[in-house]
This record gives sequence, structure tokens and C-alpha cells, in this order.
Amino acid sequence: MRVFVFGYPSNIGGANTEYWHSIKLWRRFGLQVEIITLVDPDPTWSANLRSIGCTTHTCGIAELNQIKGLGGSVVLHFCHEDFCLVAAQLRDVGCKLVWINCMTFLFDHERTFFSRHGLPDAFVFQSEFQRSQLESQLSEWGYDNSMGHLIHGAFDLTSYEFQPFPHPEGSEFIVGRLARPDPAKWSRNIWQVYASIPYKPLLARVMGWTTEIERKCGRPPDWVQALDPQSEPAGVFMSTLHCLLPINGGARENWPRVGLEAMALGVPIVTENQWGWREMVEHGVTGYLANNEEELALYAAQLAYNEDLRLQIARAARIRLETIADQSSLHKRWKKLFSKLMFA
Repeated sequence: MRVFVFGYPSNIGGANTEYWHSIKLWRRFGLQVEIITLVDPDPTWSANLRSIGCTTHTCGIAELNQIKGLGGSVVLHFCHEDFCLVAAQLRDVGCKLVWINCMTFLFDHERTFFSRHGLPDAFVFQSEFQRSQLESQLSEWGYDNSMGHLIHGAFDLTSYEFQPFPHPEGSEFIVGRLARPDPAKWSRNIWQVYASIPYKPLLARVMGWTTEIERKCGRPPDWVQALDPQSEPAGVFMSTLHCLLPINGGARENWPRVGLEAMALGVPIVTENQWGWREMVEHGVTGYLANNEEELALYAAQLAYNEDLRLQIARAARIRLETIADQSSLHKRWKKLFSKLMFA
């Protein structure tokens, strides 16, 4: 079976990372994957894709119909805006379109496309929370529940070594977060929450920091290390934390990839009791879900004072991740979707 994927993976953003992990999953189970991009691809990522047997087609919109085997095939995209430029043309040649949303809302370009051309053939949701948010929004264009498929984002555990960062009693406790430089990802109260953690000495490390984020959140205190986007590889950055403490500033998390990375590496999560976090974290077992900012600080301190508990939660989270990221289970769901589209 062969599928085409529009766009290209990259190192920033959950959707772009999921793109790469999904392709590796499909290739592992023998699916032929070909990539379509309208711009010159990044050479490093081109080499990565070639290394697992993928073909990249770089072409303009007018040349799409020259791609051998494209007509009548399944074409997917991972929240890529430019897909709207080619989707109608792909449908005209009989392609089955799969919309993989990364947000819990619809972008304007999606709404415009659905109004002009109707809905795609299938939607993939990574969490029940995302499904509950988007299905109601899609109803105005005739969405049917049979079009939606719940498939958690692919996650290659072999890329992450479980190695919790030790926290000797009384030593500096390091909390932090990693997010793309979108103000909606950052709470303006982040420094107040971190400062209220009743444990000292405390260090905070955050990555994805920009002047725009600083305008919203304020200058980082002297006990904070604020790093620019991609200052360190994500795995390296995460492995320096004793606790992942993400607080959002408006964005509602779907299936937060940073949470999967923390679970894989052995970094316990303390986060908000909302959105897709509820499906990823089991409160008190694989992490903590806080109902307010005070609870965020108190749960973080609980981990700081009890190393045995912190490591217990880290191990339980890794075991949980092995279930929700099981390659065979995810493959079965994708195979069911692809088969349904190919033989519809």
C-alpha cells in the first residue's frame, strides 16, 4: 500500500515532529510513503527521509498531476496550511484526503476551504478532547462521526533513553518547560507560579523564549535560564529537568508532545487539570493534574522533597507511555483507516 504525505518534518512544533514519527511507524510496517512539498526541502530532513526509504517530490502546484501514482491515492497532511492550496486539485484526480488536525480549533484557512470545497474524506484526532472540540465545529459542513478516527500521535520510544535526572536531598530542584514561541503557549503568570514553589534552592529552565514572549510574561528572574528556540536538542533540554511544569496562556492542549517526551525521558509532569492532559496523565500515578496555580506549586514541591516518589512517578509514566505509544496498536488503527479509504 502506498500513501502520500504533504509537507515536511522539522525540529519545531508537535505536528512537525509527529510527522516524522508517523512516517517511521508506517515504514516499519511496510507502507510505501512518498512526500510532496512545494518548496525546496531541508537537506538534513531529505537525508533522514531517504534513509528510511521515502521518496520526496518537489514540484509546483501545476506539476502535481505529473507525480506517478498520485491519482486515486490517499494523501495526508499534518496541520499544513499550504495543503489548502492543492487539496481541491488532489480531489479532482480522485485522491482521498486525510486531515490531521493539531489544534483544538479550526484555522480560518480550513474554514474557507471547507466552505468552498466541502470536507475531506477523513479526520484524525489524537485525543478525545480534540475530537469533542472539533466535531461540533465541523457540523456546519455536514460532518459525520464516521469520518473521524482517534489515533494517538506516533511516538518512537527508541529515540529516547529513560534516565531520570537525579535530585539529591537538599540540592537545587530544576523545573521548566519547552514550547514553541507562541504567546498562547505561555502563561503571563509563569514566574509567579514558579516562584511560589515552597522549596529552595530552585532553578527554572525554559526554552522557546523570544522578545514577544517576554513582552507577555515579563523579564525572567535571575534564577531562570531562558533559552531561545532550538538552543538545545529537545531531548537534551528535557533531561536537565527534575519536573516538567507547563502552564499555558490560552492554548488548549490536544495531545501535548512535550508530555510524551517527558514521560519517555523520566521527567515527572505537573500540569493543568484540563484538555488532553487528562488523557495523558493519571493524577498521582503518572504525574499530577492541578486545579489551580497554588496546586501547581505544591505538587512540584512534593516531588522536590520526595525523591523516591518522584522516581516512582517517572517509572509509572514510562510504563504508561509504552501502552499509549505501542507501535502495533497504532499501526492497526492506521491500517484500518487506510483500508477503509482505499476500498471505499
